[in-house]
Amino acid sequence: MTKKKLRYQLSRLVSMADDLDREGASESIRNGIHFRGANVFILACAIVIASVGLNVNSIPVIIGAMLISPVMAPILGFGFGLGIQDNQLVRQSLKNFLIMVVISIGASFVYFLLTPLHLENPTELLARTNPTLYDVLIALFGGFAGILELSRKKKGTVISGVAIATALMPPLCTVGYGLSLLNLRYIFGALYLFTINSIFIALATFLTVKYLKYPLVAENDVRRRLSKRSVTIVLIIVIVPSILSAVQIVRESNFNRHVQQLVSNYSTIGSSFIYDHKTHYSSRHATVELMLAGPAPTQTEIDDFYTAAESMGIGRSQIMLKSSPAGHYSGSETELVKQLYDASEERMATLSDSIMRLNDSLRAYHAQDALSDAVAHEIVVQYPQVRRVVLGNAHTLTPDSEGSSKVGFVVLIELPELLPKADVDRLQSWLKVRMGRDVDIIQNTNR
Repeated sequence: MTKKKLRYQLSRLVSMADDLDREGASESIRNGIHFRGANVFILACAIVIASVGLNVNSIPVIIGAMLISPVMAPILGFGFGLGIQDNQLVRQSLKNFLIMVVISIGASFVYFLLTPLHLENPTELLARTNPTLYDVLIALFGGFAGILELSRKKKGTVISGVAIATALMPPLCTVGYGLSLLNLRYIFGALYLFTINSIFIALATFLTVKYLKYPLVAENDVRRRLSKRSVTIVLIIVIVPSILSAVQIVRESNFNRHVQQLVSNYSTIGSSFIYDHKTHYSSRHATVELMLAGPAPTQTEIDDFYTAAESMGIGRSQIMLKSSPAGHYSGSETELVKQLYDASEERMATLSDSIMRLNDSLRAYHAQDALSDAVAHEIVVQYPQVRRVVLGNAHTLTPDSEGSSKVGFVVLIELPELLPKADVDRLQSWLKVRMGRDVDIIQNTNR
């Protein structure tokens, strides 16, 4: 296939020219951004449902609430308005976006203020206070999927999937939870996650609208047209913080991953045991604090550890060692012993599981071996003319197979003359019942 033909095939594969409905997408987005009447009550109900799900750590309830809620429409409208340079649509989208945020936070705040249920470890709520790189990727590609779904003629279930994947509602519920506790960490962490999701969904919508060449608003309609300068300013305001946030999240995620790898691979420094670690991350510098227990390591052992850390992307200046030699342990010795005991118990449980699995496999092998031996003797009893019986699993290979094979159970019998077909059928039926699986019989006269 020539390069020109390959390029043509690829262009046909990704072409959306025959499946675009620009007018329908524009109308759907414009109609969906408004929050009034039934939409307000639907949003409030969805927020309360999501808050209940977060409160009881119920993922199915949270997913159901995200399917109900119309929170993504103003965000898509904002990105769409930027893409087609529609000033009025941008303003309406921002206005309704703020209304949506206020309603959502207010409803969740009232719920968490009145609910008698307070979990000691609300994991689903706390998960919405610490954005990661994965949240950025989900929001970005969710935005791409959402606007592409709205732009095509045949609509499917993509929007529902996008609503679940981008998870815009849970962070707003967590903001209400933080307000009910007056916890600034929960409030700003959840708002940060929601802002990142919203910005990247809008950014994906804007880029897709530009790629699909949606027509701009009429040049003579001054009210509905953004100047190039205004578009540039808005884009800078949207994109620059997004890029900075993405870079910071990438760095923080990579640093945490390197720290976890370091602690997992090097749980000791000399005779000292790393019983705990804490990471401290800022936009300028990231550090990890390693708590040691036991005899203090020598300088050579510390230098070797630093060298290993540098090979994993952690510099010497980023590591802080806090030694607590035996007899001078500043923390709770009971807690340290418990941690060591728990770690040993976990390793013993893992080894015990492995041993149990191996024993189960060995018992199954012995049982199969005993069954095969009994079946071989029974075949000889039924057919005294049989000279030899071979039983076992067989791999079926073909010349065009790429290493894969089909495993079956085969019985090879050696006898002076072939058995009649009726005897072979009867023997095969008996073997199927006796072995509990399909069996292939191969006869060998060996004359």
